[in-house]
Amino acid sequence: KGSLPKPAPGRLLHRFGERRDDQLRWQGWLIDARRGDPIKTIHAGRVVYADYLRGYGLLVIVEHDERTLSLYAHNSELSVEQGDQIPAKSVIAYAGDSGEAIGNALYFELRHNGLPVDPAEWLR
Repeated sequence: KGSLPKPAPGRLLHRFGERRDDQLRWQGWLIDARRGDPIKTIHAGRVVYADYLRGYGLLVIVEHDERTLSLYAHNSELSVEQGDQIPAKSVIAYAGDSGEAIGNALYFELRHNGLPVDPAEWLR
């Protein structure tokens, strides 16, 4: 905890737990990014999803262990496929505005035991 790198260098537009509207809260971070900025995985793992998903756009989900997943959404291009084993800090996608993103940004989410957790606890 607290030592993993950010997946993209941009500033945080929205943080975990902030209100999205009257009923919803952010379950991850929205990070400002320029179209085409490389998106890197925070830790080694196996790609369990790499495709388009409504609302998320081009999405990569990496399984780091039996209990921990990281999600990288709104990409313009993916550079991994489902089943790929990837080392930490590997480029897995390029930032964009696919899905329901407003402008170019990376939506990043961490899940532990199936529940979203605050990335601030895990990333430096």
